[in-house]
Amino acid sequence: MDKDTIWIGNDHGGYALKERLVAYLEGHGYAVHDVGSHSTEIVRYPHYAAQVAQAVSEGRATRGILICSTGIGMSIIANKYPGVRASLCTSTYMGRMTRAHNDSNVLCLGGRITGDLEAIDILNAWLNTAYEGGRHDISLGLIGEAEGQMLTGPAWQPALPEETPTDGKAGAS
Repeated sequence: MDKDTIWIGNDHGGYALKERLVAYLEGHGYAVHDVGSHSTEIVRYPHYAAQVAQAVSEGRATRGILICSTGIGMSIIANKYPGVRASLCTSTYMGRMTRAHNDSNVLCLGGRITGDLEAIDILNAWLNTAYEGGRHDISLGLIGEAEGQMLTGPAWQPALPEETPTDGKAGAS
């Protein structure tokens, strides 16, 4: 798989928006690798965020998109992976600025808080804005330094979603 392929993952709250964005991306010539989920059935978002974030972290993908109900949970877990700069965006301005200043490589969106047309505008800003570098390299260098000290273990390998309890007992979230 080409590392320029955009990896995309979602939970049940992000399924409808994911479907819309995949169609949009493919219609505009982008290659997309969809890790799921593939329905509105309740699932646990860390399983899907981990697949996308790990692909970006390991350099198998240069960009990823994660969608849950609000985008918050996806951004939290994705940012645990070294080299991932996941950005929750709720406006086109945020999509543009997170690329220009933060060199964001994972876009997080809220499927229940952002409408389809606004999400497409955010996505376009994120895809089409170049990283400015310069003074922003200093901050990214500091982030890299912090990651080097704080994230020294191997990547988390979650159990398959079907092996994870969803009834509120131990292990469920």
